[in-house]
Amino acid sequence: MKQLSDFIRSKVIIKADELEIILSNFQEMTLERRQFILKTGQIANHYYFIKSGALRFYYGDFEEQLTAWVIVKDEFFTEISSLNPQLPTRFNIEAIEKTELLYIHKNDMEILYKQIPAWQEFGRITWENMAIRMINQIISFQTLSAEQRYLEFMQDAELMKRVPVKQIASYLGITPNALSRIRKNIK
Repeated sequence: MKQLSDFIRSKVIIKADELEIILSNFQEMTLERRQFILKTGQIANHYYFIKSGALRFYYGDFEEQLTAWVIVKDEFFTEISSLNPQLPTRFNIEAIEKTELLYIHKNDMEILYKQIPAWQEFGRITWENMAIRMINQIISFQTLSAEQRYLEFMQDAELMKRVPVKQIASYLGITPNALSRIRKNIK
């Protein structure tokens, strides 16, 4: 839990006893590569923190999987479009590699928000940062060429090592062949 504790303390100032209460509500889970934490049609009920590994959010079936999001170690997340309205998700959330997670149930999160102001601040900061990341991704898709998006993606060496080429292409909104051409032109 030290990793999550350090992550929380990097975002907010929190009393040690309050942090202990928060951490006591988390449980651990391990996913093997290609294992899911959520599948299309299910309803999200948990928030997660990635201790190690990587996950991808994708939609579509086996033939046409479109990667919408990739998240890695030290990220706090949920499938917010399912969790808050309690609607079936449109996404599959799959482990790209063996992934260790900490998770907390939505109801426990809500109770802690009411009890601990610093935890509510943590939630606000987390979701503001996620919104900024999503806005930047949207702007990138609207203003950058596929090659520029790939060059931007390449700046994250961790993702480059972990995400298969087909999933990178999908994330960038291009075909694997187009990505192959871009990679050839860059070399």
